[in-house]
Amino acid sequence: MQILILGGTSEARQLCRALESRREHHIIFSLAGVTNSALPVPAETRIGGFGGVTGLADYLKDNRIDAVIDATHPFAAQMSRHAVEATRVCAVKLLRLARPAWQAPPGARWHHVSTIAQVPAALGDRPRHVFLTTGRKDLAPFMMTPHRYLLRSIETPHLPLPPYTTLLLARGPFSLDDEIALMTQHRVDCLVTKNAGADATSAKLDAARRLGLEVIMVDRPALPPAQECASVEAALEWVRQSEIQGIRRSV
Repeated sequence: MQILILGGTSEARQLCRALESRREHHIIFSLAGVTNSALPVPAETRIGGFGGVTGLADYLKDNRIDAVIDATHPFAAQMSRHAVEATRVCAVKLLRLARPAWQAPPGARWHHVSTIAQVPAALGDRPRHVFLTTGRKDLAPFMMTPHRYLLRSIETPHLPLPPYTTLLLARGPFSLDDEIALMTQHRVDCLVTKNAGADATSAKLDAARRLGLEVIMVDRPALPPAQECASVEAALEWVRQSEIQGIRRSV
């Protein structure tokens, strides 16, 4: 089978390594290229966009792709939508590997918003110390706000930072003790994050709960229906079943 993995998560890399270790399929690992320091994978890798639905459909045809596994970040909504449409047009199998969303535990103070643009209103007008972990590309809504920000990012933002921002360059996983120490040091009174659902960065939520801090949670965007699984193991089983079905059809 020719399998295209749309990457962008740790689960995508784990799946790629597991499939490559079996040496039963040809794997193409695709990254959008928004992060220059992406971790390598042991497979043919392509960097950059496809050029919309039409470009992705052409790629699937030209490379005779048998199956697409969408393991992009939960907030890479445009790519996921394009994957649904392009695979439908080309009659190519599609699986979405979607890690479970975070759920508020008892005692947590979560305020849900639908988009990044709604966060400033949720923060209010009183100056606050905000731990901002929504990424380096979503800074525009915070430029005209009165708050002090601790911004954590894997890479230095190309866009101007909001006033009174402290930049912290770091890549997870992060420990609970370190997150508590960081929030205490910077006198954080509110955590802003997207519901990525990643284990590597979930300690910040436990730290906020321990410290009694408010969390403003940006909910995931809605995606068109697609077959989904929630683990690398389930994705591997889907590949195995797809291969069996392909063999049966060819007999």
